[in-house]
Amino acid sequence: MLSFVVKGGAEAAMKVAAGLKLVVRATSLGGTHSLIEHRASIEGPKSLAPAGLLRVSVGLEHPQDIIEDFSEALSALAG
Repeated sequence: MLSFVVKGGAEAAMKVAAGLKLVVRATSLGGTHSLIEHRASIEGPKSLAPAGLLRVSVGLEHPQDIIEDFSEALSALAG
């Protein structure tokens, strides 16, 4: 389990999450597959979570596949 903040707030964080192909967006962060959630969206308007915060539960996929998925999604945001 890890969390990170994407520069650019909620809109940028949602673009990164939407750009992932291997890692699935989900509110439950358990199981064997890599999952991601935008915490502020889950908690609602009174959330204290930073707008750009993404939480990731890393699964059993090959590590390089996960790295490449995030690399592509983050590069698309920057590019």
